[in-house]
Order: sequence, then structure tokens, then C-alpha cells
Amino acid sequence: MMVQPHKKAKALKASSRRPAKELCSECGLCDTYYVHYVKEACAFINQQVAPLEVQTHGRSRNLEDPDDLYFGVHQSMTAARKTEPIEGAQWTGIVSSIAIEMLNRGLVEGVVCVQNTAEDRFQPMPIIARTPAEILAARVNKPTLSPNLSVLEQIEQSGLKRLLVIGVGCQIQALRSVEKQLGLEKLYVLGTPCVDNVTRAGLQKFLDTTSRSPETVVYYEFMQDFKVHFKHEDGSTETVPFFGLKTNQLKDVFAPSCMSCFDYVNSLADLVVGYMGAPFGWQWIVVRNETGQAMLDLVQNQLETQPVSSQGDRKNAVQQSIPAYDKAVTLPMWAAKLMGVFIEKIGPKGLEYARFSIDSHFARNYLYVKRNYPDKLEAHVPEYAKRIVGQYKLPD
Repeated sequence: MMVQPHKKAKALKASSRRPAKELCSECGLCDTYYVHYVKEACAFINQQVAPLEVQTHGRSRNLEDPDDLYFGVHQSMTAARKTEPIEGAQWTGIVSSIAIEMLNRGLVEGVVCVQNTAEDRFQPMPIIARTPAEILAARVNKPTLSPNLSVLEQIEQSGLKRLLVIGVGCQIQALRSVEKQLGLEKLYVLGTPCVDNVTRAGLQKFLDTTSRSPETVVYYEFMQDFKVHFKHEDGSTETVPFFGLKTNQLKDVFAPSCMSCFDYVNSLADLVVGYMGAPFGWQWIVVRNETGQAMLDLVQNQLETQPVSSQGDRKNAVQQSIPAYDKAVTLPMWAAKLMGVFIEKIGPKGLEYARFSIDSHFARNYLYVKRNYPDKLEAHVPEYAKRIVGQYKLPD
């Protein structure tokens, strides 16, 4: 039976107040009358991944299963890429292709995705796309905090009943919390892994500090070869080793919400498409439930696939990275490049690289919460994250 939108929520006006204060990830919920639910829904006020996993997938993750522990509830994981990539896509365009197929086949009436403003390619502009062209205009990640859920009021006002939402972990936790209040017949969620977003000003500082030509960067990504890859307007690619980043200048550039997040893998999406568990040049696809499998099936004939794999041992690299980040160590570029070549050859790959990334970010974020929000530490850090961080020796 379809649930009608909450009457009290409908009566409330959007509030400029942010109950999560400095931890607000600007997901957009507080910009709508669904702000009424924020104290239950916000990932940074009420962390509730485990019960929402049960609501969404029928069970919570098995903490004794190494893959469940790290990657969340899932039915399958695979590596894939489109045989005919979408021009201008950040990868090969799997996310855009799924959204377009769902729209064209009438499975959904709209797609919540993020375009950019006409003035600034990095300034996010959430929309409800109704055409394939509008979906394609949203291709390429926007590495800044984005108020995707600010369009929730438009869903009810437009009469949409079948919807696809594309988003990151904090947005999806809030969405799942209010899902039953949206009056939808069917909600599909296509997630992307997310870590270390920034404000627009923070992004500019990162670009100015790291790239040889900040003004021509179209998009960038921290990749499995331990380098940041910048794509420029002329089609060229610039790479900068992780170990050569000016950590002493960039340590405080990431949003406090991202420094307090433990849902890197987007646990509550039906289907997740990212890169971190796949070989270089491929994407990592995690099917979490039957809805996610049905979404993937729509484009299966457009994909080249291979099984996921795992190689190397991450633990020494993670343990060494913890104090290096904590002390804002920055290597000379020649040393950073040398270390990058060395680690690329013998370092973790595939799922082990994904675990490396999760371990190092969770350890960093655990320390951040412990030092800045000690009263929140116990309730805010999920049990799976505590187990992951517990493998390492952390500084005080």
C-alpha cells in the first residue's frame, strides 16, 4: 500500500537551520519540509546503517564475513566496463546508461541526478531528469558537497510515483529514513562510493595546490595506481602521486562531515557503481539486492565483465599511512614518484586496494571523531567500522 507524505512534514517550511551544525554534509534534506525528520534521518545526528540495511536489504551485514564486513550486504560483486563508452563520461558511462534505460523503458518517471550550473562546472545543481539528454548532462562526478535531496518536495508536487535516485552514502541514509513518507510506488537507488568531498572553496584550494593547470581541470579522481588523475579541457591527463600531495596545506580542506563518515561503500543503495575494487580502467559493481540486480540486468548486454580479484597485503601500507597523514608528511616529488612506482608494483590491488582505502580512511576518520567529538564516538561509529579500525595501532 502506498504511504502518503506525512501531514506534519507537508505543513513545515524548509529551514535554513542545520541541526548537524558543522557536521552537516549539505545533503539537501534540511532545505525541504522533510526537515521535520532530520534528527532521525541525518547520518551525522543518528547513525543507523544496521537497521536501515534490514529495512532495505532484508538483513544487516554479517560482521564475521570479511566481504560483508568491508563492502556491506551484497549478492554479487563484479568488474565491468561498457563496450561502447559514452563520450564525455568520467569512466565508461555505466551509471548514465542504467538511468537512461530505466527512463526509456518506463520503469521510472524521473531520475534524481546532479548537473552543474552554467557558470561553474564544479558547482552541483540537483535536478529530476525526465529525458535521456538531461541525464547525460549530469555525467561526470562533482567532487563538492551536493544538496541532492533538495528536490524531494518536487517529487510530491510533480506527482511522480516511480523514481530513481543517484547519490552518495549520507544522502542515501537520509533518503532511506524518509522513503516511506514520499508517497512513491517504487524507489530505485543507484549509489556511488564517496570519500573526501569538499566545499567549493575547498575544491579550489585542492586544485590550485595540486594541478599544473587548475582552471582547465574537467574532473579528477584518486585512482588505484596511487595517483590523482586530472582530466583537462584539451583531453590530456595529468597524474600526481598520492604521496606527493601537499598534505600540510590540504589536511583541513575536506568537509567535517566527510572526515566523520563511515559509509564509503554506500551501504543502503540497491546497486553501487564505483572503481575502487576493480582493476585500473574498470568499474566495480556491487549488487546489494534483487532490485539492484534488475537494474544491472538492463545494461548487461552493453558490458564487458570479469570477476573481481584481490592481490597483495594492505596492512603495512595502512599502518604507515596513519601517522604520515596525522603528521601531515609531504614527500619531495621525486621521492613521491619513486614510492608510487614501488607501491604500484607490489602494493594491494582489486578488492585489497579497496580494503586499503577503507582502512586508511576509517582510521583517519575515527581519530577525527575521537578528537573533535568524543561524546559522539561510541554511538556514531558503526560496529563494522570499529572492527576494521581495531586492526591497527592508532596515535592518541
